[in-house]
Amino acid sequence: MKLWLRKSLIVVVSILTFGVVTPSHALWSNNQDLHKSPHRDESSNVNSTANVTVHADFVEESIKTSKEQFIAMMTSEAERQSILKFGPKITRVIEDEFRDIILPKIEQAIEMTVEQFPEASLERLAITEKPAGGISEKIFHIYETETNKDIIRFHVRRDKPPLEGYTFNFHYHTYHDQFQTHYALGDIYWDKNTPPKWQTV
Repeated sequence: MKLWLRKSLIVVVSILTFGVVTPSHALWSNNQDLHKSPHRDESSNVNSTANVTVHADFVEESIKTSKEQFIAMMTSEAERQSILKFGPKITRVIEDEFRDIILPKIEQAIEMTVEQFPEASLERLAITEKPAGGISEKIFHIYETETNKDIIRFHVRRDKPPLEGYTFNFHYHTYHDQFQTHYALGDIYWDKNTPPKWQTV
């Protein structure tokens, strides 16, 4: 709209309505603001969507971090319980192999277990604190504290194949099949001589 025509229209509207109706600011500025406002709304919507996405990413990252921290804490405790189980005499012989071969697989099994639970439920998972001595297999179990039911059980068995030496077979069982299946973690060779009992000093 031409400038002189716009100004004339503003004056006519003001006179005819005795100033009750005032021309809009958009009329003064050649409707520029009308063109801009949809962009502002779109921008606002984009920002709003972006904020929701960023928030969702942050929450997801926080959950991921919390789970990672929980797995690290569980793995550290699993290592401690295992060393207690072995006792000093066995630990001196197998400690390096255990940390290099078996512990990373224990961590993977713990991670797989943790992934089955929402973050809010993780605080209800705990590790048993009394590994079995003697010749018993139990290293530790992860259980649900409210029900006191085991979720996953980590064991070590002494094997002696014919004409071979003794081997420590590390494995775990899960509640999915009532702890029937042996899931192998690995073997560590001991010696041809009978190993001492667990927790032997």
